[in-house]
Amino acid sequence: MNKDNLLIELFTEELPPDSIEILAKELGNKISQELLSKKLINEIDFKSFATPRRLAVYVKAVNIKAEDETKLIKIMPYSVGFDEDNKPTQPLIKKLESIDKAIKIKELEVIEEKNKKFIYISKKFKGGKLEDELNSIIKNSLQQLSIKKIMSYQLNDGWTTVDFVRPMRGLITLHGGKVLNSNILGCHASNKTFGHRFESTKEIITIKHADDYEKILENEGKVIACFNKRKTKIKVDIKTALAKLGKDFYVTEDENLINEVTSLVEMPNILLGQFEDKYLSIPEECLTLTMKTNQKYFPIFSKKSGLTNKFIIISNISPKNTVQIVEGNEKVIRPRLADAEFFYNEDKKVGLENFSKKLDSVIYHNKLGSQEDRAKRVYEKLNHIQKVLKLKFDINLSELCLYSKADLLSLMVGEFPKLQGIMGRYYSIDINKNENFANAVEDHYKPRFSNDLLPRDGLGLSLAIADKFTTLIDLFSINELPTGEKDPFSLRRNAIGVIRMIIEKKMPIDISDLIDSFFVKNETAKVNLINFFYERLFNYLKDLGYPNELVDAVVSSKPKQIHDVLERLQAINEFIKLEESETLSSANKRVSNILKKSDKKINDVIDLKLLTDSEEIKLHKTLMSSEEEIKKCLQRNDFVSALKNLVILNKPINNFFEKVMVNTDDIKTKNNRYSLLYKLRKNLNCVADISKLAS
Repeated sequence: MNKDNLLIELFTEELPPDSIEILAKELGNKISQELLSKKLINEIDFKSFATPRRLAVYVKAVNIKAEDETKLIKIMPYSVGFDEDNKPTQPLIKKLESIDKAIKIKELEVIEEKNKKFIYISKKFKGGKLEDELNSIIKNSLQQLSIKKIMSYQLNDGWTTVDFVRPMRGLITLHGGKVLNSNILGCHASNKTFGHRFESTKEIITIKHADDYEKILENEGKVIACFNKRKTKIKVDIKTALAKLGKDFYVTEDENLINEVTSLVEMPNILLGQFEDKYLSIPEECLTLTMKTNQKYFPIFSKKSGLTNKFIIISNISPKNTVQIVEGNEKVIRPRLADAEFFYNEDKKVGLENFSKKLDSVIYHNKLGSQEDRAKRVYEKLNHIQKVLKLKFDINLSELCLYSKADLLSLMVGEFPKLQGIMGRYYSIDINKNENFANAVEDHYKPRFSNDLLPRDGLGLSLAIADKFTTLIDLFSINELPTGEKDPFSLRRNAIGVIRMIIEKKMPIDISDLIDSFFVKNETAKVNLINFFYERLFNYLKDLGYPNELVDAVVSSKPKQIHDVLERLQAINEFIKLEESETLSSANKRVSNILKKSDKKINDVIDLKLLTDSEEIKLHKTLMSSEEEIKKCLQRNDFVSALKNLVILNKPINNFFEKVMVNTDDIKTKNNRYSLLYKLRKNLNCVADISKLAS
């Protein structure tokens, strides 16, 4: 079989930088899957390429033609195809003619399946040719790409409209050194492509063999086709440039910015620019954000003095004289910094207090009132949390809640929404608020994203939880719930933020109590929010790597306090190693099933006089002894020991179920035994619902 490596390149107009890496990987995977399904490759082995103007994939060991294949085709049941005299019926004859008129009856095979005979025919299928299949392979692959926004455009004929992420301008389909006939989105295949728009040594680059693509494109076209290779070059060159400045200089890690600039250049060139020192009086976050967001520069920091007036430019051209490029970039950034300086100075003139007075005119939600109304609701929850946690803040909490949103009216946050909270901290300090107050204003938005830092102190944590719970309660109260992937109010992120803070900072907040306190009338919304919260808790713990059954055991009972769930999970993990864990879990499951059948409300008040059978007396006695020890263990949060104390219940439980009839005819005895089982389940579930561990 003639094998060689296959190259496919789609040359396009400038691609969206946030998509090219993903699209290239997807294209490689989809094409490889298609080739595999058509048996044109034996295993998936490919490399993707992505630049601002091209997506390409290089697949190894592709057959020029798939091997011929013989398949058994099921025709029909034997009883339908042959009569009582074993002669072929008309349905069989017609079916065979529809497949192939040359098929003879003696060529048929009879195979028995589940005590029933079926008629089969062996048919040889010719393997498809790569050149014949390639067009459909590429088209199918393109249709499966996760393109965020499709672009429709006309082909050169002026009539045909096609859809793709950006207009295609060239196509390469090379199997080894042979160009395969193909036509995709109006482009006919060749072995020609284009290099760097300004740096290429040739106007048109010829790829003579698929194996030479990456090397020729770099040497002649001055294009580094491999995304990761360009990315590595940028990182290395940045370090080299910083080393020339001195050992004290560095840039902060920003993978998103690195990926973005890698997507914007084909041959990166690292240059150094600088701005006037006077702009360093502007808050650091404002300067770094404008440099990164608007200009894609890397701000340079000093270990001694923090942010410097220097920055790194990633250029896509490498002229001998780079002065004009550097000066051009410095000229572009200057008005941006001047704007930031103006916004900052004007905001300070107005002041946070005056901004806060205007919050009543800012609509939070048309069903929920203004930002001032919302701030008052945050204060109610903050006050509640302060009392529950027995904290005492020497701060006007009502003012803090109001001021925490005041910077939304500032010019700086209007220009850079990501600075909300951050600017509030600066403006709080400017009006002589203490450090705790200022930090809480910034920190109440945290965590803003996965793995973000948590608020730095108790005040910030309490305000952040109050703020996020206000969002959850507000939106659930008007039935603005997340649907599928859509979550416009970031309710999932808010819930995960609360969960992280409570667990990581060991905050003993009663979730049900907090929700109950502020859902007075809307019972449906309250239930929905509680369920939503524990679903997020389940996902959060699962994402930490804990097995589903352990997480289910801890979360299914909806513990009111979750600050110790990690310790409970670790204890359950130790419990399942015990020899008795399986029988205890199964017994708990049996107890739960029995209690579900009760037609009246059950409590754990047991009438000792009604305990008559020796096995139930023994179970009760052992249970009471175990319960005392369990309480002591739980008081010191020793969940492992609490679970180990359940072991002594194993034998009495087994004896009870073996010899005692729970549903006896005597109603009082029956109800008393239900109460005994109710108490038993409470103790078995002292750490988590172990019935979830039963197989």
